[in-house]
Amino acid sequence: MLFGLDVTMQQGWAILSVTGELELATAPQLRQRVVGLVGEGHTRLIFDLSGVDFIDSIGLGMVVAVLKRARTRGGDVVVAGAVPRVHALFEITRLVEIIRFFPNVEEALASVLGSSLDG
Repeated sequence: MLFGLDVTMQQGWAILSVTGELELATAPQLRQRVVGLVGEGHTRLIFDLSGVDFIDSIGLGMVVAVLKRARTRGGDVVVAGAVPRVHALFEITRLVEIIRFFPNVEEALASVLGSSLDG
């Protein structure tokens, strides 16, 4: 499956809809786009992984690097729509303990917007 990335903005959150495989060959493209977004001040990111059918250690590492970059700038990263096979890798690596996961973008937005309104 070909790699794809679409970025939309919704209520102060950048939604990165990723499709295909997030691995050694494609992670740099995503990283470059995210570095640009964070550099522009967009530090609240939702990774929509509903279209990702494979992720390797490079892809996982890139997500962690983005999380660190966003959090050091007062932002956050959440993941939405990870298919079971992809979600399992986040569980095995215990990344589910530091990144919030949601079934879909709508629920992710409802949660982060609700928590930002409460806090």
